[in-house]
Amino acid sequence: MKLQRKNRLRATALGALAVSGALVLTACGSDNNSGDNDTTTAAGKKTAAASNIKCDGAKGQLRASGSSAQKNAMDLWVKNYMAACPGVEINYKSSSSGEGIVAFNQSTVGFAGSDSALKPEEVADSKKVCASGQGINLPMVGGPIAIGFHLEGVDSLTLDAPTLAKIFDNKIKKWNDPAIAKLNTGAKLPDKAIQAFHRSEDSGTTQNLGKYLGKAAPSDWTYEAEKKWPAPGGQAASGSSGVAAQVKQVDGSIGYFELSYASSQSISTVDIDTGGSAPVKASSENASKAIAAAKVKGTGKDLALDLDYTTKAEGAYPIVLVTYEVVCDAGNKADTLGTVKSFLTYTASDEGQKVLSEAGYAPIPAEINAKVRSTIAELS
Repeated sequence: MKLQRKNRLRATALGALAVSGALVLTACGSDNNSGDNDTTTAAGKKTAAASNIKCDGAKGQLRASGSSAQKNAMDLWVKNYMAACPGVEINYKSSSSGEGIVAFNQSTVGFAGSDSALKPEEVADSKKVCASGQGINLPMVGGPIAIGFHLEGVDSLTLDAPTLAKIFDNKIKKWNDPAIAKLNTGAKLPDKAIQAFHRSEDSGTTQNLGKYLGKAAPSDWTYEAEKKWPAPGGQAASGSSGVAAQVKQVDGSIGYFELSYASSQSISTVDIDTGGSAPVKASSENASKAIAAAKVKGTGKDLALDLDYTTKAEGAYPIVLVTYEVVCDAGNKADTLGTVKSFLTYTASDEGQKVLSEAGYAPIPAEINAKVRSTIAELS
C-alpha cells in the first residue's frame, strides 16, 4: 500500500511539473509545432538540442524584450534552454527594437534585442542603469530581410534597389509599371494597384531596409535611415508578424520582414537584382555571404558591425540585418547576471547558432562570434 501511494504521489508531481513547464513556455510566447523531440522526452530525458547547455549561475526569472525580427529564433532558444535548466524562466517580449532599448535603459529587462546598434545618446542613457559600465551590442542573429509579395498569378518576381525605393516611396503605384516589367521579362504583371506595407512602430528592420535603399539607390531613397518609417503613403502594421500577415492576406501587396516569417507562412519573396551576374534569392546561405564581409566598428567591448549593403558578390543577398543583444558590459544586476551570461553563452554557442540556420536565419560568422563569446564570459 505504501509503495502504491508513493507511486501515485510521484505521478502527481510529475504531472504538475509537466503542466508548469507548458505554462512557462506559453508565457514566453514559445511556438512549438514539432513536438518535444528537440527539448525533452516524456520521461524527462534531455535530447541533443539541450544536452550541452550549461546552467551555471542561472536562477529565477529573466525578463528581456525588443526586436521582433529574432522572435522565432528566441522562441527556440528559450524552449531549449528552459528544458535544460529547470527552475529558470526566460521571458522575452517580442515588441520592437525601439521598445527594447527603452526597457533596457529603464532597467526593466536584463537584456534587450535590437536590429540596430545603440546610438551615442542611448549609450549615454545606459550608463545610468549599468553601474560602472555601459550598454554594448552583441551581434547574435543574422539574416535576410525578405521582401514578401502577394500577387495572384505571379509566383516569381525580381526587383532592384531603385525600383524597390520607388515602390516604398509611393512613386511606382501599379504592378505593371514599365520599371517592374523591365526586370521581369515574360511575366504577366496585372494592372493592379500596389499596396505597400511597413512597420507602424519604431523598428530596426525598418532602419536596416532604409540603410540598404539609401546606399544602393541614393538618388531614389533620400530619407535618413531611422527606426520610424519615413516615406509618405503605404499602410502600417505592427511588428514583422503584422506586416507578414497583411501581405499574406492582401492581393497586390508587398512588405518587408525576416525570412522566417515568409517561410512559416509560405509567402513568396522577391529576388534582388544587385547588378551581379544573376538576381539573388533571400536565403540564410545568401545572407551569410553578405554578413561575412561585415567589419566590427564598435570600440572596447562593443561589437557593433558595419554591413555592406551595396555588395555585388556572387550569391550575396544585400538586404540583411543583424540583431544585437544589448547588455551592460559591467554593472549588471546581481540577481540576473548569472542567467544573462548562461543564456547568452548558449545562444552564441555552436549549438545555439545551429538553431538559426534551421529557423531561416543566418549564424553570425565564426570570427565575429568568437569575440561575442569572449565578451559574454567577461560580463560583470
